[in-house]
Amino acid sequence: MTTTLSSPQARTEQVPSAGALRRRTWLLWIAQHSIAIALSVMFLGPLVLLILTSFMSGQQALTSDYWPRSWHPENYAEVFSRVPMVSYMLNSLMYAGLATGFMLLSSIPAAYALSRLRWRGRNVALVLIIMMMMLPPQVTVIPLYVMWADLNLTGSLWPLILPNVLGDAFSIFLLRQFLLTIPEEYSDAARVDGCSDFKILVRVIIPMAKPAIAATAMFMFFYTWNDYFGPLLYASENPNAWPVSLGLASFRGAHEVSWNLTMAATVLVMIPVFIIFAFAQKAFVEGVNLTGVKG
Repeated sequence: MTTTLSSPQARTEQVPSAGALRRRTWLLWIAQHSIAIALSVMFLGPLVLLILTSFMSGQQALTSDYWPRSWHPENYAEVFSRVPMVSYMLNSLMYAGLATGFMLLSSIPAAYALSRLRWRGRNVALVLIIMMMMLPPQVTVIPLYVMWADLNLTGSLWPLILPNVLGDAFSIFLLRQFLLTIPEEYSDAARVDGCSDFKILVRVIIPMAKPAIAATAMFMFFYTWNDYFGPLLYASENPNAWPVSLGLASFRGAHEVSWNLTMAATVLVMIPVFIIFAFAQKAFVEGVNLTGVKG
């Protein structure tokens, strides 16, 4: 019997090089994440096109080109010169900030009462809150508008801000679901130490519920920042009270052909949302993941 020994040169040729291993690893990674990559491209494609169009000239923005022939960052400065964009953003910040703050001040105690306290009618109150979540807003538009008109608050954003003093049904339900996941032993230990329900809420529950609070706050902030129907209904007659949603719609109507300026204004409106989400992304994702549907 004879044995054939391969030469060192042959053994060297059979071992893939480091570059080939890296390429194979990259191809394997792309194959494993192909669906996620395709969805990311579908999501980021319009955003990239939006940003690129904002740097184009007015003539090129009307063509089918995707890449600017020449860059025009002055488009962003021109947006501020044509419309009071700063005023629009300040109005939106006031609307979103106050609505979010009032929502947290009212929804957190309500969620605590529905999840941790035992009182007659608690389940009925929860059912009513769920019914309010399912009630279409168009049903209450007319009576609410008449009420705010009688109070002489139309023409401003206060009819959209003040209702949050009484809580938000979705936020109460979301916070209540999260508070149910906190073990009762923490509250019992605090009661043994002599804490009242208010102290338990402030010192025990709220620190442990920070992810859920951050998630509900961001939900409310993003909703109010992007809200168009409410400001159109109550503040359309007063341009000084317009938020960015109405301001952007008005800018698009006044500069329908100048798509480069319209895209630049859109990017300016999106920047605060991206900044807030970038800083609060971890708490937001953690709050959404931890907020279950425990009954």
